[in-house]
Amino acid sequence: MYQAVGSPGSRVSRVLWMLEELDAPYEFVKVGLKSPELYALNPSGKSPVLVDGDVVVTDSAAICVYLADRHPEKGMGTAPGCAGRAEMDGWMHFAQSELEAPLWNKLRHRFLLPKDVRVDVGPAAAYDFASEVETLGRRLGERKYALGDRFSAVDVLLGDMGAWARAGKFKVESDVVNAYFDRVLSRPARARADAKGAK
Repeated sequence: MYQAVGSPGSRVSRVLWMLEELDAPYEFVKVGLKSPELYALNPSGKSPVLVDGDVVVTDSAAICVYLADRHPEKGMGTAPGCAGRAEMDGWMHFAQSELEAPLWNKLRHRFLLPKDVRVDVGPAAAYDFASEVETLGRRLGERKYALGDRFSAVDVLLGDMGAWARAGKFKVESDVVNAYFDRVLSRPARARADAKGAK
């Protein structure tokens, strides 16, 4: 049985959603940020962490890819071959490095950084996020999901970022992207993850 370690309201929501999509047995171990329990698993003291026997995986994108690879029969991983891996990696790097970066920057300056180093990054974060939403819309095009017609680990990551953006009142001024977020966030597995404490 997997252990998904993290605190509600954190990126552990992606891991729980992924596990629900896979219908994999797991335990949600709730711990605080930078707690001794987290430092024992991750040198940064951050969550989420996935424990799979002797294997410990950190970072939500890496965890989702790992789980997709562990359950190939569910079809949530890469297409076969190097090109398939490159496609998924490209999406995952875009999601974390570009789309999520403005969301994370605003959150850090609102709540996480020491008060004496916080600045108002709201306008810059909104500008950057809007630019990346345009990119996401172009990347999606007419695709139903990031990798085409099948839901994958990429959609878990992107969808969770969409929920985060909406909760943070970031504008999503793209019909394509809003329809995509609506589509992926309405999945039953997402609701089950939320009900188990992901929020």
